[in-house]
Amino acid sequence: MKLNINNKAYYGLPQKVIFCKKSLISNQRPNSSIEFQHSINSKKKTLRIDSNGISDSWKYSRIKKKINFKDREKKLLKLLDRFRGKGEFDCLVPGSGGKDSCYAAHILKYKYGMNPLTVTWPPILYTSYGLENFKNWLKTGNFKNISAKRNEKFFKILTKESIINLLHPFQTFILGQKNFAPKIAKKLNIPLVFYGENEAEHGNPISDNNSSLRDNSYYAYKNLKDLRLGGLKIKELMNIYNFKSKDFDDILPLKVDQLKNFPLEVHYLGYYLKWIPQEAFYYSVENCGFKPSPFRTQGTYSKYNSIDDKIDDLHYYTTFIKFGIGRATYDVSQEIRNEHLTVDEGKKLIKKYDGEFPNRYFSEVMRYLNIKENYFLKLCDKFRSPHLWKKVKNKWYLRHTVNKDGIDDRK
Repeated sequence: MKLNINNKAYYGLPQKVIFCKKSLISNQRPNSSIEFQHSINSKKKTLRIDSNGISDSWKYSRIKKKINFKDREKKLLKLLDRFRGKGEFDCLVPGSGGKDSCYAAHILKYKYGMNPLTVTWPPILYTSYGLENFKNWLKTGNFKNISAKRNEKFFKILTKESIINLLHPFQTFILGQKNFAPKIAKKLNIPLVFYGENEAEHGNPISDNNSSLRDNSYYAYKNLKDLRLGGLKIKELMNIYNFKSKDFDDILPLKVDQLKNFPLEVHYLGYYLKWIPQEAFYYSVENCGFKPSPFRTQGTYSKYNSIDDKIDDLHYYTTFIKFGIGRATYDVSQEIRNEHLTVDEGKKLIKKYDGEFPNRYFSEVMRYLNIKENYFLKLCDKFRSPHLWKKVKNKWYLRHTVNKDGIDDRK
C-alpha cells in the first residue's frame, strides 16, 4: 500500500490502514476503553496488528481455545462462596435485557445459586422489541431491578453535544451505563458486580485478560475540571446551559474517596465461563424469553446484537464515518474469531452491509434530539478522516477496504 503522508489522519489513528488477515478487522478500530476527552485531534489507542498482519483480537481468540474453563469455573465458585448470602442481594448484574445480561443474571441465579440484583441504565430511545425483551428478562427470571430515572432534558442536550462535537451518539449513554451500576453497588453495599465479556475479546491489550477483575480506578475520578462530556468541559456545559454540578451525578464516576472504604469488585463473567455471543443468544431465547429483532439490523446482517436502542444503528454508522469500519465488520470479525464464518464469507457480508445508512429510525432520532437531518449529514463529512476517505464528483469513497476495492486500492 502506498502511503500518502498528505492525507491527515484524525483522532490519532494510524496513517497506514491494515486489515487483520484472519479476522478482517482493521487497525483503525479504537479500543473499548471509555474516554472522557475526545476531539477531532485527540489521541486514541487502536487495535494492534503485528507485522504479519495478525491482530491482538485474533491472537486472544487462539489463546482462549487453550484456556481450561473447568479450572476457571472452580475460581468462580470460590469467588461466589465469598459473597453468597451476604445480604438480600449478593451480586449485581447491569443490563437492559439483551442476550448478554439475560445470560449472566440467569446463570448466576439458577446454576450457581446467587441472588443478583439487576441494574439498568435505560436506552436513549427503546425499540418496542428491546423493551419487550427487558420485561421478559425480569419476568422469566423473577429478577428485581433498579432502573435509572434520568433527567431527559439534560441527557438530550449532552447527547446532542456529543454528536455535534464528537459525532459520537452514544458517549453519554456509555458513560452512564459504565458508572450507574458501581454507584448502586456502593449505595446498597453490594460489592460484587458482574459484566459479561472481557474487553480483550475485542482487541484491547491481551494483558487485559490476565485477571477477571477490573481496576477500580476505572470507576473513579479526582476532579470535575479534568473531565469532558460531549467534547466540552463540565464548567462550559454549566455556563452554557445553567447546569448544576448535581445534574452530572448520574453520569460521572464515583469519587476516589468514595471507594476507599468500599471493597468494590467488578468482574467479567467471560473470564470464568467460555463466553460465545451466539451461545448467549440461544440461552437467553430458551430461558429468558428473549426475541431477536423482527428484521435485519441496518448496517449488518444480524438480528439480535444491541437491538434495544433506536440510536444504536446511528452509532455504528458514525463509527463507519470516523474509522472506516461499520457494524458488519464488527460482527464478522467476532464470528470469524468464533469460527462461525469463513474469511471469504465475511468479506462478502462486509461488502454488502458495512456503512449502510440507518434510515429506519433516523428521522425519529433527529426529531428527538432537535437536529436537522441535512445538518447531521454535513456533520458526517466534517468527521471523515482524509486518510480514510476521498471525495470524487461529490461522492465519498473509502480509500482502502478489506476487499481491496477502495479508491486507492485500485491504483
